[in-house]
Amino acid sequence: MKKLFRTMLIIAIVILAIWIGLTIWVEIPKGNTITHLGEQNAPQKALIVYNPDPLYNLDEQVCNAFAQELAQHNIYTTVATIKASREAHFNEKDFDLYVFCANTYNWRPDWPTNYFVKEITELKNKKAVAITLGSGSTAASKAAFEKTINKHCNNLLFSETYWLMRPNDEERMKEKNVLVAIDQAKSLAKKTAAIITP
Repeated sequence: MKKLFRTMLIIAIVILAIWIGLTIWVEIPKGNTITHLGEQNAPQKALIVYNPDPLYNLDEQVCNAFAQELAQHNIYTTVATIKASREAHFNEKDFDLYVFCANTYNWRPDWPTNYFVKEITELKNKKAVAITLGSGSTAASKAAFEKTINKHCNNLLFSETYWLMRPNDEERMKEKNVLVAIDQAKSLAKKTAAIITP
C-alpha cells in the first residue's frame, strides 16, 4: 500500500511540475514586434497589444485583422506585443483607443496582458476593447479580464471571445474556425470605429 501511495505521489508531483513549467513558459512575455497601419496624422489613434502564444498565432492574426479594419476607417493603429510596447515607452496620451487581446491559460487571462492593463495610468478616460482567446473555454477568463479592465477604465466598449477549437459561429461550420474568428474581429473593429470616429 505504501509503495502504491509513493508511486501515486511521485506521479502527482511530476504532473504538477510539468504543469507549472508549461504555465511559466506560456506566461513569459515574448515577441518584440510593432506594426503601424494607417495614416500617422489621422485624427484617432489606437494601440492593440497582446502577448504571443508560443504554440498558436491566433492572437497575432486577430490583432492584425482588427488593426487593418481600424486603419481603413482612418484610425492610425499600432499593433505591439506587450514586451515591445513596454520597451517602446509609448506616450499613453497619444492613444484614443486601447485594444487588449489576452490568451487564456488556466482559466484566466495571460499575466502579461492583465498586468499591462493595470500599468496604464491614462486608461481611466480612454475607450477600450477586450478580446479573450482560448481553445474553447473562456467564460471565466473573460469575466476576470473584464473585471481588471473595468477597474482601470470607465469605457469598455466591447468584450468578445474567439476560440481556436470550439466553433466561433455554428452557422459557419464548413469554414475554417480561425478564419471565422478573423472575420468576427474585423466586424468588431468596424463597430468600434463607428463609435470612436467623429
